[in-house]
Amino acid sequence: MVEQSEPAPSDRTSVELFAGGGGLAMAVERAGFRPLLFNEFNKRACETLVANKADPYDVDGERPPIPQPGERPPLIVGDVRKVDFDYLKGQVDVLAGGPPCQPFSLGGVARGDEDDRNGFPHMFRAIREMEPKAVICENVRGLLRPSFMPYFDYIKRELALPFEERKDGGNWRDHDEVLRSLLDTDTVDPYKRYDVMHFPVNAADYGVPQIRNRVIIIAFRRDLGIDWGRFQELVKPRFCEASLHEDMINGSYWERHPEVPDEVRKQVTARIPQQPLVPVDRDRQLPWRTLRDAIKGIDGQRPLPPVERLDRKEYNLGGFTDHIGWPDARVYPGHTPNELDRPAKTVKAGVHGVPGGESVMLLDDGSHRYMTVRETARVMTFPDDWALAGPRGEKMRQLGNAVPVLLGHVFASAVATVLDEAERSR
Repeated sequence: MVEQSEPAPSDRTSVELFAGGGGLAMAVERAGFRPLLFNEFNKRACETLVANKADPYDVDGERPPIPQPGERPPLIVGDVRKVDFDYLKGQVDVLAGGPPCQPFSLGGVARGDEDDRNGFPHMFRAIREMEPKAVICENVRGLLRPSFMPYFDYIKRELALPFEERKDGGNWRDHDEVLRSLLDTDTVDPYKRYDVMHFPVNAADYGVPQIRNRVIIIAFRRDLGIDWGRFQELVKPRFCEASLHEDMINGSYWERHPEVPDEVRKQVTARIPQQPLVPVDRDRQLPWRTLRDAIKGIDGQRPLPPVERLDRKEYNLGGFTDHIGWPDARVYPGHTPNELDRPAKTVKAGVHGVPGGESVMLLDDGSHRYMTVRETARVMTFPDDWALAGPRGEKMRQLGNAVPVLLGHVFASAVATVLDEAERSR
């Protein structure tokens, strides 16, 4: 996880839409961007943001002030369609957000452009009104499915030319033809054109103790002259599965976990492929982090204490909030638990009992239980002092909808670096 200290003071600024429980917003701020505004609709997620740092403003109320360094950022609570961003024009370095992904996920209705939950048009309006230097979007891999690729390519062209608005009621394919023509002629003012790239990622390759396949979309305003080669180098994965296997075979992984019974070590090691999955360069590639690593603590965290009670009573175990054992976990075909010595399965935006066993874990003695909210937060690389609002199910939903902090931090830090370097070279 990123170092849990306050970010260094910075003149760089950010705005976060669809902020949810704050994962991407936290990552962007820790990369040195001072938040000027958050927006979120969900009641519990808004409570989480307020509990941690934001001042709430009603979407139908007065325009919030622009915070000065050291002041709490405002949170506009309500529908993004009602938010006016014009007052922030020219003052935002990074616009970040994870537009609602239900239209593109396997769990959604897969209606794509016709789904009212598609949040990308609202991102494009915010860009027109604020004219940020850079944009960071995170979404599900469903965007890259063959059936959606034509529309995903259209999204990227819209992001490249956000000022070329689609006509009310117009067909997206007709608008796409207009965008293609403008991009081919290359006559658009560089200040109003963005260069766009997307990055399919697995969060485990960035040090997150979770298998989480997503797509990150990055855009820079063309007039800035960003070095894309430099950016790509900065966001290259630094962790891999082969290094984890190598550490298990040579014993260094088990040295970090001497409490693991010999029988468990033998079972885990016996399942490792005979040959490495990919060539391992030990100077670059670090081992994937596992669920056991997360529970024990990474990057200076204290170990979480064992869960000895399974009930629904609120209490703090070992001084940790939300570390409460939850009863009635079940394992059956198609609903298999997380293994401690692998990255966790993808945390999903559901309460306990999500199909697939994503919130159930197999213990060393062969028993199983639901993961606590705190364990799940660690899998998402949230800091232990980040407060989550609402009942257990709502906390788990916020985590499932969030961007892992460490994954977001890698990309936000890279954005900060190339922006700084571009300005120094001008």
